[in-house]
Amino acid sequence: MKAWTYITTNKNNTVLYIGVTSNIKSRMVAHKTKKYARSFTARYHADKLVWFQEFDSIIDARDREKQLKAGNRARKIKLIEEMNPEWKDLYETL
Repeated sequence: MKAWTYITTNKNNTVLYIGVTSNIKSRMVAHKTKKYARSFTARYHADKLVWFQEFDSIIDARDREKQLKAGNRARKIKLIEEMNPEWKDLYETL
């Protein structure tokens, strides 16, 4: 089963959220519609998908999520800019 690790941000690119999911399209819809009003992404408007990586298992995706969360902000920004230098919303490319 496919899984994804992903990073979202807000319109000013000031907040970074790292998540993992087995269905990235529906997860992004949940973020964009603020389905969970008290969630971090809803409170900070972090609904712009700026980076993602696909895996063959949810275990690998979770491991990557933990690795990214343990890293510093500069490394996360570098990772985003390697894939998406203009910080465009990648949701439409899914």
